[in-house]
Amino acid sequence: MDNKVRVRYAPSPTGFLHIGNAQSALFNYLFARHFNGTMVLRIEDTDLARNVDNGEQSQIENLHWLGIDWDEGPDKPNAKYAPYHQTERNDAGIYQKYIQELLDKGLAYKDYATEEELKEMREQQKANGEPPHYDGRWYNASEEDIKAAEAKGIKPTVRIHLPENHVYEWDDWALGHIEFNSDNIGGDFVIQKSNGLPTYNFAVVIDDHLMEITDVIRGADHISNTPKQMAIYEALGFEHPHFCHISLIFNPATGKKLSKRDANTLQFISQYHRHGYLSEAIFNFIAFLGWSPVGEQEIFSKDELIKAYDPKRMSSSPAYFDQRKLDWINAQYIKKMDVEELADRTMTLVHENDSDQAKRVADLNLDDAALKALLVKVIKIHQRDVTKLIEVLDHAWFYATVLDQDLSYEDFGKLDAAETKQVLLAIKDGVAAFDGQPSAADYSALIKQVGKDTGVKGRSLYFPLNITFTGKSSAPEINEIMAVYSTTTNLTLLDRALAALN
Repeated sequence: MDNKVRVRYAPSPTGFLHIGNAQSALFNYLFARHFNGTMVLRIEDTDLARNVDNGEQSQIENLHWLGIDWDEGPDKPNAKYAPYHQTERNDAGIYQKYIQELLDKGLAYKDYATEEELKEMREQQKANGEPPHYDGRWYNASEEDIKAAEAKGIKPTVRIHLPENHVYEWDDWALGHIEFNSDNIGGDFVIQKSNGLPTYNFAVVIDDHLMEITDVIRGADHISNTPKQMAIYEALGFEHPHFCHISLIFNPATGKKLSKRDANTLQFISQYHRHGYLSEAIFNFIAFLGWSPVGEQEIFSKDELIKAYDPKRMSSSPAYFDQRKLDWINAQYIKKMDVEELADRTMTLVHENDSDQAKRVADLNLDDAALKALLVKVIKIHQRDVTKLIEVLDHAWFYATVLDQDLSYEDFGKLDAAETKQVLLAIKDGVAAFDGQPSAADYSALIKQVGKDTGVKGRSLYFPLNITFTGKSSAPEINEIMAVYSTTTNLTLLDRALAALN
């Protein structure tokens, strides 16, 4: 490989960036960066009926969030290859030039078959037990038949004519040697629709050729498209790029390809952002969906993945989406990240106000300084036990509204009542004696002094405090939780616990 490598990620704005799109984009990115090549962003927007509002912008925003950038695209045009939207390329006549070339050479022809005729043809083939295929009825049609169809106002499609018993083959980066016979790919297929727009298989060939794409890296669901595209490459005398078909992502619970019906799996990258997954963790996780490095290392920075990436280690086996592994990876990144950085990212979720957890914290109406101070304290307490940032928001909301919570004191029944009361009264006296806002260290010293003065230790000392300030017998460092609350809140919680004891 050398610096002539050119790859492309070419989404359709018919939906938002989902995990499968991100997988394709990420491997193109790693390929380009590993070989010091060029990554191109191209927008395949010719399916006008299915394009959605903000689909393109959503793709771009979520790619940037993931840490994937590109060297050329609608926002970074190179005059040699622009434009980067297929509709603009079609308006410029780029595709029509090659359609006409194939028509002139007799390698393509106009097809005037109506939808009703095509439907009838498919039904007859099904009844005969034949695989669906176009029967070539308009290939070499007479001038009289063509004039008659045009007189009826029928707008034709254009189909490429396939040679008989011809093998299309390639060596796939992931799947090895693959070949298809021209007799088994559905017959002559449409390269231009009746509305004048090119079909997907035709447009991508022209674009990849003109943009000098050297390697096409895409999902394995495109394998059936590849022989059709190779037929176009051959008909036009173009050299085809190298192909790599990435493993599809499967649901381990069903053993089937991941789909939108898998309600327990987040489908879109924006959802991962909204739920408080870190972009670095998602990048790391997706890189292992269809590829594996040498060795046992599982946590990689982006730069480490770029360096380690080897297309020869692309997998031919299904990639299974392991939610527990994703949560574990995300937790590892949270544990290692600076507290201030985590607080800033969690604040971003609050400002975006795009989840129930974020909305609840936003409704606390804290200014940014107070919100960040709260989040920093919460993260210091829970950094080692949360898997995603919305859990930080849950904890922050609980601590901020603890006096409105219905805390359970049932576990007091498992403790010695006299000892528990002695501990709580001593803690209350110590809290009441504090001046200003005590720190976690102040509370730690207080708890140790109470244990020394009362002779109560271990479980008997800490369980009553956990219950008093969280409603649970098990809690992280209780002194740090007490430091989140004001002294007034701590005294109120102590009074409520003592009342429950009585």
